[in-house]
Amino acid sequence: MNAEEIRPVNKHEKLNYVEFPAKDLGKAKRFFEKVFAWEFVDYGPAYTAFSDQGLDGGFYKSDQVVSAEKGSALLVFFSDDLETTQSKIEEAGGTISQAIFSFPGGRRFHFLDPNGNEYAVWGELAERMK
Repeated sequence: MNAEEIRPVNKHEKLNYVEFPAKDLGKAKRFFEKVFAWEFVDYGPAYTAFSDQGLDGGFYKSDQVVSAEKGSALLVFFSDDLETTQSKIEEAGGTISQAIFSFPGGRRFHFLDPNGNEYAVWGELAERMK
């Protein structure tokens, strides 16, 4: 199977791409490579892109940060093992901004990447996974 066969199909009026600000593109790349095994393609000194991560996207050089508290959309990862994912985030230089908590249907936590952008990770409740 080649890359074209496994790439998501562009669908009319469906979410297709997301872009994040990053003060330091190198830090963003190293963090997401280490935690989530992302690969990047650089497009000059102020932009780097990723693909095949559920949604394609990129990071652009900016002093701004993404924060749900300030009204930004919150992108949420899924994990089969929240505690392991949390440890990987911390080991790679991320900061846990909201500890694991339960909500109807699962558990999740929030974190900041090394550039200060906020994300969340959720997982199903253990009893639902059995």
